[in-house]
Amino acid sequence: MAVAPATKSFSPSTCPKLPVFGRHYTANIFRLPTFLTTSKSLAVATPGTSLLKPTVAVKSASFGTGSTFHGSCYVVGDNIDTDQIIPAEHLTLLPSKPDEYRKLGSLALVGLPSASYPVPFVEPGETSARFSVIIAGDNFGCGSSREHAPISISASGARVVVAESYARIFFRNCVATGVLYPLESEEVGIWKECSTGDIVTVDLNVNSLINHTKGRSTS
Repeated sequence: MAVAPATKSFSPSTCPKLPVFGRHYTANIFRLPTFLTTSKSLAVATPGTSLLKPTVAVKSASFGTGSTFHGSCYVVGDNIDTDQIIPAEHLTLLPSKPDEYRKLGSLALVGLPSASYPVPFVEPGETSARFSVIIAGDNFGCGSSREHAPISISASGARVVVAESYARIFFRNCVATGVLYPLESEEVGIWKECSTGDIVTVDLNVNSLINHTKGRSTS
């Protein structure tokens, strides 16, 4: 099996602290996608068992503790493809250039149909999103392979995606770039129980997703 490229490490001392809320819900909802077994960049897990560590090694210096993510969520359905995440005409942008990296962030999920998603992920004229967590349905990241897809989401300020399943290549690009946590829920229909704008906490230490707005967890 091919080994994912090594990613650069970051110093926790440079990271701002994120608030950790009371763990009044503890549901083991995350697992390693079943098409993976082991990789140097992945926490090794038997398919179907809970995953206690992030699935990617993180480059970004803005993840806080690296295990807890809190903020507004953006909810999408099944089969969100890479053209909807970042349209092909923007693939000439180079993430290594700061201005173009910010531009990629402003274009994250710009391909979503406005009829189905009236709230834009990134507001027009902004370079970052107010959403830190994306909650999705089945087969997130399907379509053509492009590293710009996870990079644009990360550049927008979102830190983690919780989906029912991922397209293989999108998941591998998350691992290869090391900029986004792709977490898989064991429960079907998690995205139907959340609404865009809900305040959520994803805690990798106890494998929990807490929806503070609706006052419940998903398991």
